[in-house]
Amino acid sequence: MIYVTPQQITFTDQLLLKSGAALSPVTVVYETYGKLNADKSNAILILHAFTGDAHAAFYHEGASKPGWWDDMIGPGKAFDTDKYFMICSNVLGSCKGTTGPSSIDLKTQKPFALHFPLITIQDMVALQKKLIDHLGIRKLLSVAGGSMGGMQAITWAVMYPDMVHSSIVIAACHGHTAQQIAFHEVGRQAVMADPDWQGGDYFGKALPGRGLAVARMIGHITYMSWISMEQKFGRKLQDKEKLGYDFSKDFEVESYLQYRGQSFVERFDANSYIYLTKAMDYFDLSEGKKLSEVFKGVTADLLVISFTSDWLYPSSQSQAMVRALKANDVDVSYLEIKTDYGHDAFLVEFDDQTRMISNYLTKVVRERVSRI
Repeated sequence: MIYVTPQQITFTDQLLLKSGAALSPVTVVYETYGKLNADKSNAILILHAFTGDAHAAFYHEGASKPGWWDDMIGPGKAFDTDKYFMICSNVLGSCKGTTGPSSIDLKTQKPFALHFPLITIQDMVALQKKLIDHLGIRKLLSVAGGSMGGMQAITWAVMYPDMVHSSIVIAACHGHTAQQIAFHEVGRQAVMADPDWQGGDYFGKALPGRGLAVARMIGHITYMSWISMEQKFGRKLQDKEKLGYDFSKDFEVESYLQYRGQSFVERFDANSYIYLTKAMDYFDLSEGKKLSEVFKGVTADLLVISFTSDWLYPSSQSQAMVRALKANDVDVSYLEIKTDYGHDAFLVEFDDQTRMISNYLTKVVRERVSRI
């Protein structure tokens, strides 16, 4: 086993947010894997999805499970730690160490709760840039992530074109659609309808667990595909041989979703849930412009990956980004992976991703870094 220890840095200067609000101080929790080379040219920023965290790979001391992308990060893997230096930081607004609504507001000495300012994907990226600057890295070999991490990856290429050689965008989009916003709004309303919500000021009291569990159940359905749910559950009964004709759990899928909902309550904060879903809903790189116009300043190489059964972030959204990038003569590679796993495929389909990403990074080093 390879062990890793989380690190953190607190920035005391103001972080100006897209809304016009400002935060100070701001703490960032992050982990690193591999070794930074002498000229700091082998650094890759790993960007996590919605409920992820900085623990992307290896093991924490005493833990039984590795990080959330351990199958992709390590010696000989897609993100080869024998070659590259990986950084993964927890996003702004989360509840996993980086400043968010559960952090203490120094003015009141109480958790921010809903007094925390609204944040965006762009704000997350701006904070990550502060971390990269702190580490003394002038240009990243790559930024890479799936889902909300993919939104951050494409945003890096737009916001800081001089700081990235390449960007790997997996199962993502350039802006949320009405349907994607709708699912999140149902989840937020489930949380806020919980009697224990108390306007977000539930710290030290009963948690709005029922609402948060329902929100997670809704979200988890969108992460799977019709085929994967049918293959995994079908109409199989849970701990019984026939229907109960009552409102107990009859089907395995009911039991599974309830388990997923409850386990989520035990590891995530309800305020972070509503803040991060809102940040994703605000995400729209085009902002009324043609996407090809937004990508005019992109100088990084791009790798875009989508999955055939992903109906939350369908391949059509990835393909729209690819077309807009190609319209600007950006060097972009695209791979659609055939799978039944739905949106969660980026956390499951490792073989195809590994082959593509490994070869792609070798190409970036050869064509972009070695020429410098």
